[in-house]
Amino acid sequence: QLQLVESGGGLVQPGGSLRLSCAARGFTLDYYAIGWFRQAPGKEREGVSCISSTDHSIYYADSVKGRFTISRDNAKNTVYLQMNSLKPEDTAVYYCAAANPLFCTVEAGTRVGYMAPPNHEYDYWGQGTQVTVSS
Repeated sequence: QLQLVESGGGLVQPGGSLRLSCAARGFTLDYYAIGWFRQAPGKEREGVSCISSTDHSIYYADSVKGRFTISRDNAKNTVYLQMNSLKPEDTAVYYCAAANPLFCTVEAGTRVGYMAPPNHEYDYWGQGTQVTVSS
């Protein structure tokens, strides 16, 4: 069965850290751009970060820049999202998704990043992992 499996969520106090993992089962991640999304109760799903498959271009949403770090280990078929300095507004279900390389790009000249929104045709989605930031 081809699937993505997220793990690493949990309850953490404000200012704390978590590392999420997104592991591919039944296929290899090498070809795919991988995106992390989150959805808080009553809100739409939003893009958080993505990493390309080719030159490892990386995009971050403004709300997480400087706090979150995305990385990939193709040998382990896994993508990670290191989340530091967590805030209560980071509370959400976090999902990873795999897509063709054009879904995550950085323009070479301007360095402006692009991450395809969640309503685009991502090939695979994980089931989500809950992150709760609360004291």
